[in-house]
Amino acid sequence: MSDFTWDPNTYLDVMAEEIPDYRRLQSELAAAVAEADPRTILDLGVGSGLTARRVAEALPQAHIHGIDESEEMLAGARKVLDHHRSTLSLGRLEDSLPNGPFDLVMSTLAVHHLGGEGKADLFSRIARVLVPGGRFVLADLVVPPDPADVITPIDGVIDTPSPLAEQLDWLSEAGLTPRVAWQHRDLAVVAADMVD
Repeated sequence: MSDFTWDPNTYLDVMAEEIPDYRRLQSELAAAVAEADPRTILDLGVGSGLTARRVAEALPQAHIHGIDESEEMLAGARKVLDHHRSTLSLGRLEDSLPNGPFDLVMSTLAVHHLGGEGKADLFSRIARVLVPGGRFVLADLVVPPDPADVITPIDGVIDTPSPLAEQLDWLSEAGLTPRVAWQHRDLAVVAADMVD
């Protein structure tokens, strides 16, 4: 993934072109996050910051710590997020996560860049930084049961989505209780809660 860079100035246009249901995915993630009413949020793959800003608008008491591996995207996120209510840092999904603990961890269209083992490992690490009763909200590409439901172009190298059922198993193995909040074609939003 390190050879590819996103441009925060064209991010929304690219998303709208490649992922027709991007705005719905964003809305469903924001709803699953707001439902948990978190005060501390870790955003994995904060990207342009536009989804984090939407969450911040719905949760004025929340502080968001966003990480991304792209300096360009972090620069874009700095422009749209309130610096009093956010912390941004360079980091990859494969790296150690910030210590937390966090009420909620969220990720939008980033985890599909990891292979199966990488996803399972990340879910375990997320569980360790959540408070008891905390939540992880994943909004991402999945491999749908019906190949006709593949809408989003993937390259199989940078983009390596996994079937939703496998991801639900990995979340459960990490000690989380997952439920599918929304699914349409090759997109899904999963809310996975830590047991108190």
